[in-house]
Amino acid sequence: MQQFSLCFGKVKKDCLKFIKSQETKADKFKNKERMIKLFLIPLCFWISKKVDKKRPYFVGLAGGQGTGKTTISSLIRIILIKYFKLKVFRISIDDFYKTRKERIGLSKRVHPMLLTRGVPGTHDIDMMLSFFRKTKSKKFKRLKLPAFNKAIDDRFDKKKWYDLKKRPDVIIFEGWCVGAKSEKNITLKKTINSMEKAKDQKQIWRKYVNQQLKYKYKKLYSQINCLIYLKAKNFGLLQKWRLKQERKLWIKSKVKSTSKIMSRGDVINFMQTYQRITQNMFRYMPKYASIILKLNTNHQIKTALYRNK
Repeated sequence: MQQFSLCFGKVKKDCLKFIKSQETKADKFKNKERMIKLFLIPLCFWISKKVDKKRPYFVGLAGGQGTGKTTISSLIRIILIKYFKLKVFRISIDDFYKTRKERIGLSKRVHPMLLTRGVPGTHDIDMMLSFFRKTKSKKFKRLKLPAFNKAIDDRFDKKKWYDLKKRPDVIIFEGWCVGAKSEKNITLKKTINSMEKAKDQKQIWRKYVNQQLKYKYKKLYSQINCLIYLKAKNFGLLQKWRLKQERKLWIKSKVKSTSKIMSRGDVINFMQTYQRITQNMFRYMPKYASIILKLNTNHQIKTALYRNK
């Protein structure tokens, strides 16, 4: 399609420059031009048709750990800004994690496993709801929004927070559990990995996380206008990709001696806290997501399925 080719010509340089910034010597992106041309540009045309300049259009982008949410959401942002001249703001649900101090308090009050960031209940929901509300307001005012530093497992200093000066046309809200739904209490009873078996015998952690999804997160996700889901083949593949991601974080981190970057064992344990919700998303999210981008074992988009929304 001629429009897509024209768009590619305009955005190619910026997109490839961003991809290069994400690569390491040992880990290069393959078929990047094909991904941009065949999948991301058509996706941006689809989004641009939905945009209403009176209020921001919220794009939810979900996918298991290591699926490439940050890369894909950043490329979508570049295309929408460069070619469609839209004001686009991208933020991750990860940026809204509760502080380490708050999670320590939560782990003492509810369950020790809630010290580990990641699952519903470890984010600041009120802050996210306030962000959604304020960006939709006609009287939009400048917003400062948190940025989370995974290398130290805590928020960045406020000087490094996002500074949203103008109301965006599009807000890309990405995260591993964005759009996830709660499960039935009966299925919560069955343990699915060694961590649940050893550390959550009374199901306190599972039930707390599920309750958060059922009410607070449901309210938040109901405000998203469309949901894009990056679907990997299985959970084992996600573990492999997440380990690769951690190696990249280690290479790029300048504070290796003091950082909280994880070992292989840490990553495997960490991902067990994500496993239950991730596997439910594999099962159910393709039934309600607006767009499903299926990934092959080489970490590339294989197909795109657009649902009638």
